[in-house]
Amino acid sequence: MAQALSRKIDRCRLCGGQHLETILDLGSQPPANSLRSSLSETVPTVPLVLCRCDACGVVQLTETIQPEFLFSQYVWVTGTSKGAQAYSQRFRDEMLKRVGGKAGFAVEVASNDGTFLRAFKESGVKVLGVDPAQNIAAKATADGIETVAEFFGIDAARKVSAKHGKAQVVFARNVLPHVPDPRDVIAGMSECLADDGVGAIEFHRADTIVRELHYDSIYHEHFFYYALRDVEGMLNQTGLTAFDVMPSPISGGSWVVYFARTKRPATAALAAARANEITLGLDKAEGWRAFATKCMAHRDAFTKMLREGRAMSKRILGYGASARSSTLLNYCGIGPKDLDGVADKSDYKHDKFTAGTDLPIIAPEKAFKTPPDRVVLLAWNFTDEILDDMETRFGWKGPVLLPLPGDPKWIRES
Repeated sequence: MAQALSRKIDRCRLCGGQHLETILDLGSQPPANSLRSSLSETVPTVPLVLCRCDACGVVQLTETIQPEFLFSQYVWVTGTSKGAQAYSQRFRDEMLKRVGGKAGFAVEVASNDGTFLRAFKESGVKVLGVDPAQNIAAKATADGIETVAEFFGIDAARKVSAKHGKAQVVFARNVLPHVPDPRDVIAGMSECLADDGVGAIEFHRADTIVRELHYDSIYHEHFFYYALRDVEGMLNQTGLTAFDVMPSPISGGSWVVYFARTKRPATAALAAARANEITLGLDKAEGWRAFATKCMAHRDAFTKMLREGRAMSKRILGYGASARSSTLLNYCGIGPKDLDGVADKSDYKHDKFTAGTDLPIIAPEKAFKTPPDRVVLLAWNFTDEILDDMETRFGWKGPVLLPLPGDPKWIRES
């Protein structure tokens, strides 16, 4: 019998608690990167429901889709974002500063196309990536960043250590929420890390998700929506200790948590971040319930503004066929009657259709040959980069609808 695409959990993935409170039901949606080349292809749908464990407070999805389905072939490529490329330099500098200025070997978990490892390689560091997406791992290796096409955990880490030795730098960016067993990933990072090394975990921060209504960050690839205390707890269980934190611009607001095998005193930044979560009440259900209520009101406001813009426009484009845009489009019921297509830079997405909403995905050069009257910036977390791109490359400076963060709003209207 074929294995089911997904299964519904009956207990918390982390602590095993059996009481899970439904927080937000976003409906049945296709996995966000299930882009089809033809409308005749069938796309499966899976419930997209956010819940919270009463026992440990961890917020997570109720459904687990097979990781092989989600990640063995992938369409997001880090290097398509100029902002990510620039941030990779800062990330490297901050990482090396905390490891004493230099490192002999760096390992990245879920390294994608190697953009962040390339920054380390340029500083003379030996690098190795581990990523399950075979298509992207092969491209990264061909481009000079050695990458193992494998899911990372304790078993993969032992093979890395046996072959390459311990690493002074080990990091996992935007991956821990993607794995149903994050403790296995952290155990693998511990296995790879030298005694005098420093590790880092970057993740979309729960306080920003709640405060700025990032419900579009909820999709099937993200099993968890971590608060800082959740990540610190898993590190402690593995014999690792967080000692510092840095804000990151990725995903519209993330944390980079730095940790080591040997205990170091917590910085003032880490102490302040811990206190902020307590103030926001992220350890209680009430804050997440209020978040859900605001998300439903946001959906109504956004669709109203978009359709008013549609009524005034002959041609209206979306920009950014990101995974998070898939949640936004499906939850808000946005389809071909609302948008004429979605522009996106990634070659992997061109000439395909958005998952569940059937909007054609178009290369920006092609999309702007006929200038749109308005643009809906679906990849709003890259707002500055995309606005600059539309103006400098295509000479387009028309009205733009920003769905998030916070309340939706039109900008650049005359």
